Amino acid sequence: MTPALQLVQKLAAEGYRIFSTEDVRGMAPEVGLSAGYVVQALHHLVRTGWLVRLRKGLYTLSSAVPGISPAHEFEVAMALVNPAAISHFSAMHHYELTDQIPHHVFVTTTSGQSAPRGAGAGYRVGDTTYQFIRMRPERFFGTETVWLGEARVTFTDMARTLIDGLTMPQYCGGIAEVMHGFEMARDRLPLGQMIDYAMRLDHATVKRLGWVLEQTGFERSALSVLQEVGVTGYTKLDASGSREGPYNRTWMIQENLSGKVHP
Repeated sequence: MTPALQLVQKLAAEGYRIFSTEDVRGMAPEVGLSAGYVVQALHHLVRTGWLVRLRKGLYTLSSAVPGISPAHEFEVAMALVNPAAISHFSAMHHYELTDQIPHHVFVTTTSGQSAPRGAGAGYRVGDTTYQFIRMRPERFFGTETVWLGEARVTFTDMARTLIDGLTMPQYCGGIAEVMHGFEMARDRLPLGQMIDYAMRLDHATVKRLGWVLEQTGFERSALSVLQEVGVTGYTKLDASGSREGPYNRTWMIQENLSGKVHP
């Protein structure tokens, strides 16, 4: 067996699911791999299908390696950028707020972080495309970390996921899908938490949330704190849509839902 294949065997035996070039340098002498050959060996193992390159200097074992379960796509997302949270449409699917299956893995990180970039839309690893969404560090909140198989994965919590749908519906299947998510979660919506999150973000989010919650069936009296927030102009309900449609004076919302859903 060549030193390169011995390396794969050792990585699998020691439970390395995702690892760096430096990790390999540390164990190279144990498998008879010279320090100067490490990078070349990694390239060879990627070409021959034993490893998958995640980004520069970061790899994972492929499904071709016997006896190992490949890293979950969400586990890979945690390794691609830090901080990271599975968010938007991917989080909606996780919380069963949509019947659709996202084609991308949506990952929120903070502005200023170095996220890998693809040639087209998103960053591709194997058969999975990752879409990175950046926000200011002070807006990165409302997350929870859970075990997913053998990996710890951070998600935006359900309240933050739905709030994100109001601010960036284009990453959640569109405003109709976001409103459907509110309906599906009607009996388990963390109302107080959602109000708190919206108040921490901006007035436009506050007004969108109030409108949607009232449409979902909440009494206006329970939403008074949202209604009392003063704004100077009308906010588009669909943040990604055009300025058209009737105006709702109660929530200072322009219901730009033509051809999407019926308000």
